Amino acid sequence: MLLRISLIVAILAGLGAGVVAYLEVSDKIPALVTQRDTEHQAKVDEIAAHNKTKKELAKTKSDLAQTQQDLADTQADRDKAVARADAQSKRADELSDKLTSVTQERDDAQNSLAAYKATDLTPEQVFKLSKDLKNARTEVEVVNDEKLVLLHTIGRLTNELAKYIGPDNVVKLRADLHGKILVVDPKWDFVVLNIGEDQGVISDGELLVSRQGKLVAKVIVRTVQKDRSIANLIPGWKLGEMIEGDEVSPAHPAS
Repeated sequence: MLLRISLIVAILAGLGAGVVAYLEVSDKIPALVTQRDTEHQAKVDEIAAHNKTKKELAKTKSDLAQTQQDLADTQADRDKAVARADAQSKRADELSDKLTSVTQERDDAQNSLAAYKATDLTPEQVFKLSKDLKNARTEVEVVNDEKLVLLHTIGRLTNELAKYIGPDNVVKLRADLHGKILVVDPKWDFVVLNIGEDQGVISDGELLVSRQGKLVAKVIVRTVQKDRSIANLIPGWKLGEMIEGDEVSPAHPAS
């Protein structure tokens, strides 16, 4: 009997404890549900914010790429504009130079026209004067050439005459006469020079042969051609071997 009573008391005590535990848990369940719902909503909000951030980042990348492309296009357009501006500036400078040239030509033409009008000459008279002037210039050139030939002849005859007048007279050559040796014949001691009658060379004229400012020999002209001459080595005046390219100058320049 005592055991049954003890068992009943234990059962009642367990039921009481269960009721108390249930009452305590039932009080906490709403809070746990609320906490669960809050955490779930926070998770959902976080996921939504993350997705929004990803979309905004993608849009930002797209906008940046477009901006970079726009910048590249703008720079390309700017470079083209600068190139066109440079070309236009160069063209403007060319046109300015042409305008200056044309203006000068126009002014010269106007001055020439004014001078022509001031002469009161007809076009036929102007043409005749121009032709006469051209003929006169040609005649002057011919006369100058004949004068040069005559001077060469007078010099040559004067030197030839001097040889007969006195043995001590020497042939004098132009002070500014200078030439070079073209050919050397060491066996017969003669040289060919690149100067002749046109440059003022006279037969029996003596020339000093030098190289780098040093005297090498003295030669005397024996044959004179239009632009060439042949000279022989004067005995006792060979101070060194003559070579092609050596310079020659008058030994007795005319004053």
